[in-house]
Amino acid sequence: MKKAIIFVVFAAFLFFAAYEIHPFGELDDSRMDDYIIENAQNETAANNVVTSVVFDYRGYDTLGEATVLFTAIAGALVVLRRVKNE
Repeated sequence: MKKAIIFVVFAAFLFFAAYEIHPFGELDDSRMDDYIIENAQNETAANNVVTSVVFDYRGYDTLGEATVLFTAIAGALVVLRRVKNE
């Protein structure tokens, strides 16, 4: 019975999420985009807007992604390393 309740709640969540998803191709509110395009060079002193977004506005996010990537590579190297037969 408990599994059935969990399944119904999970299915309801999935249906609700699918119903509320933003339709593909429709424009959304672009106030943030306009702000970044207009103020990126003055606030970050970067000539490239994409660079200013990646390294200044979303710096912690980029640092987190790099940490996850490094950890995944280090874990794969530990698992797939060859051990010398002595």
